[in-house]
Amino acid sequence: MPTRKPRAAESGRWRHDNIGRLLNNAIARFEGRVLELMAQTGQVELRLSQIALTRNLDLDGTRVSDLAARAGMTKQAMGELVAQCVALGLVASTVDPTDKRARLVRFTPRGLKWLQAFRTAVERAEQDMRKDVGAGGMAALRKALKRYGARFDSLSGPE
Repeated sequence: MPTRKPRAAESGRWRHDNIGRLLNNAIARFEGRVLELMAQTGQVELRLSQIALTRNLDLDGTRVSDLAARAGMTKQAMGELVAQCVALGLVASTVDPTDKRARLVRFTPRGLKWLQAFRTAVERAEQDMRKDVGAGGMAALRKALKRYGARFDSLSGPE
């Protein structure tokens, strides 16, 4: 029996219907909602690239090189994000007391207030998502994504 040759429209479907694309779409929707909620509360508006810094910054401070590694970007690119967030008053960058060649980034009091608002926005966006996918779907998705991405999460562990 000869195999059927896929039509042009079918042959390209995989590019739009694969797990990577679906995850990217979900991330775009989720993060867009978080930013929308942040704007509604009057918080400093950050771009998603700047959130890569705040997501990876430990509460007691983190070296720029570690931030870059966690975010999967160059030290130079992270340095630019740090400078932007310093200008916004969210973080401070100082010489690392344990290594004078390194820079240590810490949240400012304003940054900690922003971080709490970000947490609230993330929790609200998760609630919105749970409404769309159902509690069981959300629990299964969370469990599957934790398992699948565990080895890439440099911040995983007890909270």
